[in-house]
Amino acid sequence: MTTATGTSAAATAGTTKTVLEVLGLHRTYGSVRAVDDVSFRLAEGGSLGIVGESGSGKTTTVRIVVGLEHADEGQVLIQGRDRGDHARDKARRLARAREVQMVFQDPFLSLDPRTTVGAALRETLALHFPGADHARRITELLDQVGLGSREADALPRQLSGGQRQRVAIARALAVEPAVLVLDEAVAALDVSVQAQILNLLFDIREQTGIGYLFITHDLGVVRCVTDDVIVMRSGRIVESGPTQQVLADPQHPYTRLLLESVPRPGWDPRSIAAARRAL
Repeated sequence: MTTATGTSAAATAGTTKTVLEVLGLHRTYGSVRAVDDVSFRLAEGGSLGIVGESGSGKTTTVRIVVGLEHADEGQVLIQGRDRGDHARDKARRLARAREVQMVFQDPFLSLDPRTTVGAALRETLALHFPGADHARRITELLDQVGLGSREADALPRQLSGGQRQRVAIARALAVEPAVLVLDEAVAALDVSVQAQILNLLFDIREQTGIGYLFITHDLGVVRCVTDDVIVMRSGRIVESGPTQQVLADPQHPYTRLLLESVPRPGWDPRSIAAARRAL
């Protein structure tokens, strides 16, 4: 069993509370092992990256963590509680949903085009926290992601891509999750907007202590925003450890191949293709 650890400033200081623990996940589709004995943990306030090419198993793994798919074997624990336990009543299902929230690559697809930003946040808050002061909380959430009253009255199509992603982050934060899963959350944005969103996410993590699980193919993003990283190939973890260490001194040939695949001066895609065939 291969294990990775997501750390944080709190963990470095001696507090190592685990917010998410994944133990021995397996998921097969016919004869294909999409996830094969995957284990890792994420510390409270930590940021863990999962990288790998298409078909590596990273997306299936996080879909199991979120609850969008079920594992054939293994456990997902949030603050020690097994997410595999089926909640029968509405209150328990909502509580389970609040534990882990997900931000997708394209926020436009996850936002109702007919609903204003403020109304979308109000709907989420009313479902999970009935009777609370939603107007005040909406203002707080928008301020937290760098938006204001003008954006609150706007429809998704009236916003830029970066603004829509900020709305998606605000909606995820509205339910006060322990873990935020970011699935290629900046991949569709311009480089300058990517930097703004990544800085925003860094600030939110510092303020709230939320744990991040980053799924990305972009090693530059991994280098900037994660404490630790796991590298997946064919459903398995092939390398894991502190991000800077793994990227500076990769031990597995596949990790080295991913790093060599990043275009740079003198880069030869033919040599990369040959190296991939040799693995």
